[in-house]
Amino acid sequence: MGSHSFSLGNLFSRRNFWRLIKLLIVIAIPMGIALAIGKLYQSWDDDPERGAIAIENGAFGESYSTPIYLDQGWSANDSLWYYNTTQGSALMPYDFFIALEQATSTELFRANSVIDKYRYLPQKPTFFNPDGLPVGFVKESYKGKDYVGFTCAACHTGQVNYQNKAIRIDGGPAMADMVGFLTDLQHSLDVAMTNGEKNQRFVSKVLELNNSYANAEDVQADLKRWARKIRLYNNINLSSVEYGYARLDAFGRIYNRVLEHVISRKQLRDVLLGMTKSDSDSDSDLLTKAQVDKVLEGISETIIGDLQFAKIIDRLMSDKEGYPALGMADMNRIKQQIFNEPNAPVSYPFLWDIVQSDYVQWNGLANNAGVGPLGRNTGEVIGVFGILDWEAHKRGWRLSSWLTGQSSKSYQIEFTSSIDLVNLSRLESHLASLTSPVWPTLTKESLEQDHAKAIFGELPEWKIDKDKVRRGRRLYAEYCESCHEVIDRTDRDRIVVANMSSLKAVGTDPAMAQNSVNYTGYSGNFKNTYQTESVGALVIKDRAPVVQILTAATMGEVATEPDPDKWWPRRTLDWLYMMAKSFFDNKIKASVKSGNYDPDTTAEPYKSLLSYKARSLNGIWATAPYLHNGSVPSIYDLLLPVKRAGDPDDGLYRPMQFEVGSREFDPRKVGLRTEGYEAFTFKADKLGDFNSGHEYGTVHAPAVNGQQQKPLTDDERWDLVEYIKTL
Repeated sequence: MGSHSFSLGNLFSRRNFWRLIKLLIVIAIPMGIALAIGKLYQSWDDDPERGAIAIENGAFGESYSTPIYLDQGWSANDSLWYYNTTQGSALMPYDFFIALEQATSTELFRANSVIDKYRYLPQKPTFFNPDGLPVGFVKESYKGKDYVGFTCAACHTGQVNYQNKAIRIDGGPAMADMVGFLTDLQHSLDVAMTNGEKNQRFVSKVLELNNSYANAEDVQADLKRWARKIRLYNNINLSSVEYGYARLDAFGRIYNRVLEHVISRKQLRDVLLGMTKSDSDSDSDLLTKAQVDKVLEGISETIIGDLQFAKIIDRLMSDKEGYPALGMADMNRIKQQIFNEPNAPVSYPFLWDIVQSDYVQWNGLANNAGVGPLGRNTGEVIGVFGILDWEAHKRGWRLSSWLTGQSSKSYQIEFTSSIDLVNLSRLESHLASLTSPVWPTLTKESLEQDHAKAIFGELPEWKIDKDKVRRGRRLYAEYCESCHEVIDRTDRDRIVVANMSSLKAVGTDPAMAQNSVNYTGYSGNFKNTYQTESVGALVIKDRAPVVQILTAATMGEVATEPDPDKWWPRRTLDWLYMMAKSFFDNKIKASVKSGNYDPDTTAEPYKSLLSYKARSLNGIWATAPYLHNGSVPSIYDLLLPVKRAGDPDDGLYRPMQFEVGSREFDPRKVGLRTEGYEAFTFKADKLGDFNSGHEYGTVHAPAVNGQQQKPLTDDERWDLVEYIKTL
């Protein structure tokens, strides 16, 4: 061979070896410097109060002093970084949120009184949060524009109050009323458009901020655009089941956002042409072909998305020449053909031990191995207004197309979006050090913990009765521990195994689990692609289970190089880092689910999702209300049966109705205040709200492993409650 021929000897010669080493050093040094600067920057916000503020004359008559923190393994800096790290959510332009007034007054919509009303947590300005946004609200930048968005802290930071004192719970379930917040946000935007004085003040304030807008015309155009976008989101997600405080059907809303961006123009056209009139005995068409073509004029042939969807809905309801001028009844019928009603609200899950868990979500939907956490968190950002700039391109090789089975398609979806995969990976790692909160009068792990002891330690209702705890431990072993394992909350090597129980076995409200299996939607470009499930490969049909479509969409997002604002080599390195971290840093490996559930079969490949998860109960005292759908107000009430026909009227039963919204804690029953104020009245009277099931230790207890348990006496219930406080 000639002197220039390729050989392994040339490749691995000493000279080339040192060239490679030098190249790696050149790449590694700036990356190392960037990581070091990032770590240093991350530590700059260390306000000792973690941005928390006191509230006077708050919602439902509650006032509290500046909240304190228990020892959950996080410093002040750790909490503030968690609150203020962006994940790609974009609710609306940032300056709009800063300038927007309430619909009925000149007070700002972001005023602390409004934030407290919806049970989000007001904050003071700190280094990472100069405008004093609430916990979990953050400034997000994408493609040169600034937005206000949510972080996971908005839904997963809790607080309990007692006699004008407050304890903030990192990773705890929020008391938030997101639906009420978004409904009133829409109203305020509508009024800002239509009320002359408000409109003038709004435009002037936005221009005074001098950030993103140069003239009033651009402000007015974007005000109309974003008001329409939020109105569309609210209308799509209307539910016959009211959520109230502390609950959200997050998956139902994620499903609908995905369907909104996946459905193709052809599929939407077929839906519209297939609709018949609701007020006619015949099968006459609701829309003519000419009207449908007029409505879809100029709409993308492939991806539609929320902005074009909003335009389509305006056209369907327009009475201008050529448009059909449909009423709300017919619009709702069209909506039902495309979307699914998010009618299964659940409590916001608590986040401690989530990194150490094998399966997550209430019905064990998400496997936590490999890139599972990245896919799970990507779906969450889709649900909280990530901007999905998904575009169709001509056939070509893309990793996302290959992984989602689109390689042979005539066009392929490129999953460009605002979702910050790097930060999602960092947030997941950050949660690994979060531990569950301990009952405030139990330990002396830090100065702040002693502070909590000083507040509550002299109050008899907060003291722990050691004799009751000892008796309760034995009862827990007999009645609870087979499903709810006791773990060491600080064990770095812990793995928390989800114990799954079928709907028939546990008997709790089935709506969430059933929706995850039964809801379907149009699959767009994922039609006729393959998806691997536990039972084998499945072909995604034209109308498919939404769980399939969501999996394909999140797979596409995860396989796409993150952050289009970055230079492409940086994006590539970020993606490689995330993939390597997911596989090598994640100690959770793929495993079979544990528990008493119905397994998947080739005929029913998602049957295992018709179940609910039991997990360790450490920190459960700080997570009321209880059961997956928040239908039981306290631990004590959870140990009571549901009253059935034939039960004596003078017995003790779970409440069928109670108020939700207060953070005032009940240290005896271990729950929150349920009466004496007007907030949201929860009623356990329909699917999605049922408080039945999980009646272990009661007269209606199911047999466990073939053995019928003896019902607890009332004294035994109190012993068990006392022990659960200590977990």
